[in-house]
Amino acid sequence: MTKTVCVTGGTGYIAGELIRQLLARDWTVHTTVRSKAKSEETLRKRLGNAPQEKVKVFDAELMSDDGWAEAMVGCTHVAHVASPIAASTPKDENEMIVPAREGTLRALRFAKEAGVKRFVQTSSMAAVAYGRSEKDYTVSEADWTDITHPDVYPYIKSKTIAERAARDWVAAEGGDIEFVSVNPSMVLGPVDDPDFSPSVEAVRQLLAGDVPMAPDLGFAIVDTRDTAELHVKCLEEPGLAGERFLAAGKFYKFIDVAKMLKEGLPPEHTKKVPTRVMPNFFVHVLSLFNPAIRSIKSELGKSRHCDVSHAKERLGWETRPAKESVVDCAKSLIEHGVVKV
Repeated sequence: MTKTVCVTGGTGYIAGELIRQLLARDWTVHTTVRSKAKSEETLRKRLGNAPQEKVKVFDAELMSDDGWAEAMVGCTHVAHVASPIAASTPKDENEMIVPAREGTLRALRFAKEAGVKRFVQTSSMAAVAYGRSEKDYTVSEADWTDITHPDVYPYIKSKTIAERAARDWVAAEGGDIEFVSVNPSMVLGPVDDPDFSPSVEAVRQLLAGDVPMAPDLGFAIVDTRDTAELHVKCLEEPGLAGERFLAAGKFYKFIDVAKMLKEGLPPEHTKKVPTRVMPNFFVHVLSLFNPAIRSIKSELGKSRHCDVSHAKERLGWETRPAKESVVDCAKSLIEHGVVKV
């Protein structure tokens, strides 16, 4: 049988790798972009000039109905990867929340109208692990972020609200659609070109020497290739209606990532990589000038570990070592000239 999937946000970091893996498994892919005229050539180049009949590109935006019906025609599956992301906190949290929620619901509505059987949403660890005051804890797919917590910032809210809205909609109006969510942590790995994802900003900052010392911040690391593989499994494995899978590896602090860079790259490439942990008071000062740090300074000292045994046992999913993801990410940033060394 012909397998046809609509992957939203085709120029994105995860979506691009997902499309590559789906093509390798003989799927036909419809993908949405914000501007076909601007993006199609770049997208096809990233995909190794895949045949036109195997990859079809459609204009469709999260906040407009235009193009969605056409993109869904003939699709049995959807991987809804598109969602707003920013390197810093917007002035109005609704700039992120509204497109994330409404875009997901729009994709679901058009998927149902097209007769789609399986809908896989790319949610986030942001919807799972935040809104808690503890400094060190472990979460699983059973956990949800408390968006009323004072430390929860707009991106965290947007992902939590979007996934809850999707699950509520499917329960009330989804009919026979099988809904599954994948919740990635910090996604690293090689980038395709200089138009890189904000998710690799931490590696870029460490390489470029943007931070003189490593702040006491951290994240569970997962490779973009492994994240895409989990999406493929969620599209193909039968009997997953209502499931939720964490895409995450081990938790590492910035200083750990800095050490991975030092160990995995030539010395001439890591001259600016910090070797000391930044005192917390200095982070608060730096946040006055660095928007990326300003948005996450409430994370200082926290360690969020992820129990991914469900994905491993149910789907046989495994992750590669974090060092491989970090070093591959760094090499590609250097190769594409994003970081000068």
